Amino acid sequence: MKTKDFSMLCLLLLTLAAAVASCARMGQPDGGWYDDTPPRVVHASPAERATGVKQRKINIYFDEYVKLEDAANKVVVSPPQLEMPEIKAAGKKIVVELKDTLKENTTYTVDFADAITDNNEGNPMGNYTYCFSTGERIDSFEVAGTVLDAMNLEPVKGILVGLHDDLDDSAFTAKPFLRVSRTDSRGRFVIRGVAPGKYFAYALQDADGNFRYTQKSEMVAFSRRLIEPHAAPDIRQDTIWRDSLRIDSIARIPYTHFFPDNVVLTAFTVPQTDRFLLKTDRSDERRFTLFFTYGNDSLPQIRGLNFDHNGAFLLEKNERQDTLTYWLRDTALVNRDSLEMELTYLMTDSTGCLVCQTDTMVVLPKTSYEKREKTRLKELEKWQKKMEKAKKKGEPYDSVMPIKHLELKITGSSLDPDRNVLVESPTPLLRIDTAAIHLYVKYDTLWYNARKVWEPVEGSLRQYRLRAEWQPGMEYSLEVDSAAFEDIYGTVTASVKQGIRVKALDEYSSLTVELAGTDSIADSTIIVQLMNNNDAVVKEARAQHGSAEFYFLAPGTYFIRAFVDSNGNGVWDTGNYAEGRQPERVFYDSQPVECKEKWDLTHAWNIAARPLDKQKPAAITKQKPDKEKKLRNRNADRAQKMGIQYQPKGM
Repeated sequence: MKTKDFSMLCLLLLTLAAAVASCARMGQPDGGWYDDTPPRVVHASPAERATGVKQRKINIYFDEYVKLEDAANKVVVSPPQLEMPEIKAAGKKIVVELKDTLKENTTYTVDFADAITDNNEGNPMGNYTYCFSTGERIDSFEVAGTVLDAMNLEPVKGILVGLHDDLDDSAFTAKPFLRVSRTDSRGRFVIRGVAPGKYFAYALQDADGNFRYTQKSEMVAFSRRLIEPHAAPDIRQDTIWRDSLRIDSIARIPYTHFFPDNVVLTAFTVPQTDRFLLKTDRSDERRFTLFFTYGNDSLPQIRGLNFDHNGAFLLEKNERQDTLTYWLRDTALVNRDSLEMELTYLMTDSTGCLVCQTDTMVVLPKTSYEKREKTRLKELEKWQKKMEKAKKKGEPYDSVMPIKHLELKITGSSLDPDRNVLVESPTPLLRIDTAAIHLYVKYDTLWYNARKVWEPVEGSLRQYRLRAEWQPGMEYSLEVDSAAFEDIYGTVTASVKQGIRVKALDEYSSLTVELAGTDSIADSTIIVQLMNNNDAVVKEARAQHGSAEFYFLAPGTYFIRAFVDSNGNGVWDTGNYAEGRQPERVFYDSQPVECKEKWDLTHAWNIAARPLDKQKPAAITKQKPDKEKKLRNRNADRAQKMGIQYQPKGM
């Protein structure tokens, strides 16, 4: 063969090879249609819905290569497996190996949810459940519903939901669930393979993986609604689209409807009552703080080991008494880096009882006395140099460095008529000269004395409230003479002048919420709350005679929530399974309310008009649904551009 002919032949072969490679390339439009079809089960071993099964290894075969996404969280085996089953994808099959011994006469389900996709294009198979039975029949009933956070009706994602046919209260704490499922991002669950019978439903954030409520820290929900699963024939309507804009037809498809499908469980966490010391902190050398997991009226006893503890402290405690701050009275103690002490306090032991615990500890400041002194001397040196320069230039100067004054934090420069001014000191106060505190109100161009009341905030060493008859649209001036406040270290305040503007009535709206649907809770107090876009409480009011009134509302959009204050303490209370107590009931109005300046609104709300799981507005629901997996449908789009009709594979 001539060299020229041989070269031409080689070129031709290379061109053909490139063309073949191009056609075989995945996802290349010029090589044919995309693979847009989801995986399909070819067969399984044991076969789906097989009975009398004895083997624990399951092989599910598909018509193409598949993969599993987040199998640990998405795939649920029921009855629950105390030893984690092994679930993996291997080529064109999924292998499930159960580790627990199979129970007799029991239906097993492996719910894959949407975890299965094809390996190449990620086409989802959709929700898929495999089942078999070790007995002679397949139990096929289903129980469905929603789990919500009892405090704010947020959908609870990923919590276990289980059934017990043992209706005794102890079953939840003593026995694993009979059947289980897991909630999706909408809080929805479906428990499959349920046998005829009577059940109670529970939800459990199972921290230790034993399918029982054994830890107080686990989120739980329980219901005394007796569940008797059943089924009935039903019809659903499916819309068939001709294209993205036009409906081709609406098909009526018969199916089996399983009941109940509307179980709502409200989940809660029992307050932490086990008491132990979390940590100590002395970030400020003038104080140290003890942090406990739970408060107690019996306060710790402190015995100084390298200092005299008698009268050494001022104690500041929060409302729950789980955070205790000890202010050091004596500056000699403040300057001491190491405070050695013996601390005796009540602690929960292994049996759940409070016992006396004594610890020896050393409390150290964040910054040592030596470093603080160096910083102070540097500041003094810097100030002295500045004064020397001023002196040489003939400018005014001082020979003694000014002392630092006590700086008060005053909140309320722009005030609502129903609020008060709050004054906070950075350190506990030793003395307040109330005669040196003046409040003036401006009429026309003149200032007049205004009546006021100065009072400490209950439970605080450092906060005070200035009360007055704040008149809408008026200007006030809060003026404090120098040295009116003195803290326990002898530091005094400089003179203070703070302007206060009270907003005019024209800047506000008022709202009356009229409640209906409260017949079942007529004997209980209902507290109505206005929420902002972050689902945070802006204002609240106790309902009186079926209505709650809100005044001095800033213009804006509000969402309405209410809770049943069963014990009348004014705050929402969680539940307790050991005591059989449900959390206090919470409701949301599904429609927001818009308030505008100068508007007086009346809003009617039937709290029972919508199911609990349909109440909370999507705008303030933080747990958003996961994006639903869909077929990419690129072939249909491509066919439309080409002006031809695409017929999916298998149709």
